[in-house]
Amino acid sequence: MARRPPSWGAGWAFRSIRSGSIVSPSARSRSLADGAQPLPPKPHREREGQGNLSHGPLHEGKGGEGTSDALSEWSVPDVSAELRIPEGKGPGGQSLPNLGLFTASDAYRFYYRRYPAVGETRARIVIVHGIRSHGGWYSRSCGELAGAGFDVYFLDRRGSGLNTAHRGDAPNFRRLIDDVAEFVQGLRGEHAWLPVFVCGISWGGKLAVGLPYRKPNLVDGLVLLCPGLVPKVAPPLPQRARIAVARVFWPWKFFPIPLNEPDLFTASEEWRRYVDTEPHGLREATSRFLFSSFSLDIYLRRAAKRVTVPTLMLLAENDRIIDNAPTAAFVGRFPGATEVKTYPGAHHTLEFEHENHPWLSDMKAWLDARLSR
Repeated sequence: MARRPPSWGAGWAFRSIRSGSIVSPSARSRSLADGAQPLPPKPHREREGQGNLSHGPLHEGKGGEGTSDALSEWSVPDVSAELRIPEGKGPGGQSLPNLGLFTASDAYRFYYRRYPAVGETRARIVIVHGIRSHGGWYSRSCGELAGAGFDVYFLDRRGSGLNTAHRGDAPNFRRLIDDVAEFVQGLRGEHAWLPVFVCGISWGGKLAVGLPYRKPNLVDGLVLLCPGLVPKVAPPLPQRARIAVARVFWPWKFFPIPLNEPDLFTASEEWRRYVDTEPHGLREATSRFLFSSFSLDIYLRRAAKRVTVPTLMLLAENDRIIDNAPTAAFVGRFPGATEVKTYPGAHHTLEFEHENHPWLSDMKAWLDARLSR
């Protein structure tokens, strides 16, 4: 059922969404109100090699946020397709996660999935996905972490996943780090004694590493899953030059993300088909987003010296996206305690390895060790 978005203002404001209804997550939740914080006008979609294309209406069932029209209605996304995954390799009979909306300080509203802890909550884990993926790829691991007593929040990055407003775009990398920081600050506002760990997957690992530098003392530890700190894959040099020029003159010009081959992520034919056909993956991004990614790489050279929290990094031996040796050397410069494991025969997306693969149990064991200290 479509509803008008409430006007909750900036900062910590989230709604839990189940079956098209909106329910308050705590006694302090605000009631629904008419109107919405307007967002900047949507950019025209000009792709490389194409003319100007108007940004069309949001497609039903694919999520989205409010537009510049304060009275625009929004629909609850259909996430049931996320469970249509290879037989025997997904979350099985797990129920869908709680789906919520978070309002950032610039009034952008982005979706996140919450997997409530089973039993007493031991800690919170905030997860940030890669440039191509979204939270729907990781249902199985999130469900298992929740079953181990962790309250799991998987953020869909603005312009990605279920978020159709300003698709493939972001003002700059600092805004993306701030989205994560503001979400964590909101969690800290309730049950502040609970530890918070941030997990960065692939490109999301760059945001996770930048977080302690931009917002010190905010998190208790980092988990990096095949982080995109030193990638093997990048746009060709001529295209990088076009991106740099477009960033100045046509910041909303779209370029393909160089990760559109499913075999880069996994050796599993079933999971390759999933990556190739699932509806919410990001396949192109604006020039200013891609240029911000290059700028973030420079920022992280300074940020590495400020990561004092304990960090676990898990790598895949057969990763075709990440260059493991320089990535391990990069993390080795962190002043905080680090632990690095590389899994023989594994590929980039550890989620797509066989169900008994040890990466998830290793992650839980590392978290357990941090909580016992």
